Amino acid sequence: MELPAQLEPIDAWREIRAELRRAVGDTTYEIWLGGLEAKSFQAGVLLVWAPEATRSWVAKRFGRLLESCARTVLGDGVSVQFAGGDPAPTARGRVQARGHVAAKPTTEPVWDSLNPRLSFEQFIIGDGNRLAHAAALAVAELPGQAYNPLFLHAPPGLGKTHLLHAIGNYVLAFGGGATVRYTTVEAFTNHFITALNARSLDRFKHAYRDADVLLIDDVQFLASKAKTEEEFFHTFNAVYETGRQLVITCDRLPRKLAGVEERLRERFEAGLVVDVRPPDFPTRVTILRKRVALDNIPVNDDAVLELIAHRVTSNVRALEGALIRVVASHSLTGQRIDVELASSVLEEMYPQSSTATLTIDDIQRVVASHFGISVDELISARRTNRVAWPRQVAIYLARELTAESLPGIGSEFGGRNHATVLHACKRVSERIKTEPELDTELTELSRAIGTQRGDRFY
Repeated sequence: MELPAQLEPIDAWREIRAELRRAVGDTTYEIWLGGLEAKSFQAGVLLVWAPEATRSWVAKRFGRLLESCARTVLGDGVSVQFAGGDPAPTARGRVQARGHVAAKPTTEPVWDSLNPRLSFEQFIIGDGNRLAHAAALAVAELPGQAYNPLFLHAPPGLGKTHLLHAIGNYVLAFGGGATVRYTTVEAFTNHFITALNARSLDRFKHAYRDADVLLIDDVQFLASKAKTEEEFFHTFNAVYETGRQLVITCDRLPRKLAGVEERLRERFEAGLVVDVRPPDFPTRVTILRKRVALDNIPVNDDAVLELIAHRVTSNVRALEGALIRVVASHSLTGQRIDVELASSVLEEMYPQSSTATLTIDDIQRVVASHFGISVDELISARRTNRVAWPRQVAIYLARELTAESLPGIGSEFGGRNHATVLHACKRVSERIKTEPELDTELTELSRAIGTQRGDRFY
C-alpha cells in the first residue's frame, strides 16, 4: 500500500501523532502516547514501537483510536500492530514505506515548529509575568518597532518558551506574511556546524538573517562556543540593523552570562530586559484549572487543584507535571481524583514540610543591601575592600545555604572559578573563629534571607 499523494513518510507519522494529541488531549498524550515511534508501513500495516512497560496497556486502551487516526491520515484499510525490541533502526517520527526513497540529507536548517497551543490566549497572566506578557504582545503586534531586542530571563519552567511560541503564532496569523524563525541555541549550533562541514555558510546565513522575526531560545548555551558565538553575533547584528525583530530567552540576566563576550551582553541589554517570576498561589490554581479544562480531566473538587498549587511552587512545568502524575495514578488504579489520591501521589516528591528553594540571587540582594552596595558591584571585578569583603560573605552564604556547586556559585559571581570560591569561604571561616560579632552578623543575614523567602535557615 502506497502513501497518499503528496504525503511523505515523516509527514504521515507527524500527522498521525497530531490526530492522537487532538483526540486525547496533551496530558493523556504525554503520559501514554508521547513515546510511541513508527517503525514501518508496509502492505497496509503500520508497525508502531511502544515501551515494554506500557505496551499491552497502550494497545488495549488506545489501539483502536490509533488505528482510527492512522486511517484518517493514510486511508481506509490501514491496520496497526505494536512491536517491542529496539526502536533505534527507525529514526523517531519516521515511517518507512515500501516504494519510498529516504530524502537526501540537506544543509538547510530544519526549523523547530511552533506549537499552536502555546498562544497568548492560553498564557495565564499573574503578577510575576504580567510585564513579560505585555512586552511579548507588544512585540508581536509591532515587530521591530516596540522593543528590540526583547530579552526574557527566568529559571526553567516559568513560561519563556510559551511566550516565544505565542509571539511566533501571533505574527504568523496577523503579520501579513512576515517570516518567523524559531530555534534554540543548540539547534543554531548544530545548523552552523553542518553548514561549515558542507561549505554552505551563505545558505545558512540567509536562512537566519532573512527572518522578519527571529526567536532564539536558551541563549545561555552560547557560553564557551567561540565560533558559534561569533556567527550568532553577526546574525544578531544583521537582523537588528535591518529593523527586524529579535526575541531572546535566557535563564539569567545578560550581565551574568559569564562565558559570553561583553559585546553580545551589551547588545542583549540594549533593548528591553524583562524577568519572569514564579507564579503566586492564585495564578498556580488558575493554570491548573485551565489545563484541566483543555484536556477534559475529571477533577470535580477544587481542593485537589489547590493542594497541588500549595505543594508545587517552583515553576509551571513542575506544576503541570504534578497534575500529570495524579492523573496517571488515577488511570492506573481507577481511584477517583480527590484530595486523598493527590496527597498520596505528591507526598514523595513534594512533602508537606518542604520549603521554597533559596537562590543565589536572593543571597546577593540581601548581602548587597546589608553592606550598602549594588548587586552589580557585588559581582563585578572590583577588588576594593568595600566590595571584596561583602562578595566573600555572599559567596560563603551561597555555599552554606544552597546546594549549588562551587563552579555554579562562581558563575553567579561574575564567572569566578572554584578556587576563588574556596578562598572566599576559607577567608570568612577564619574570621568567624576570631570575631564572634561576625558570627552574629552572618546569623542575622541568614535570617533576613530566610524571612525574604519564607524559609527557615537558622
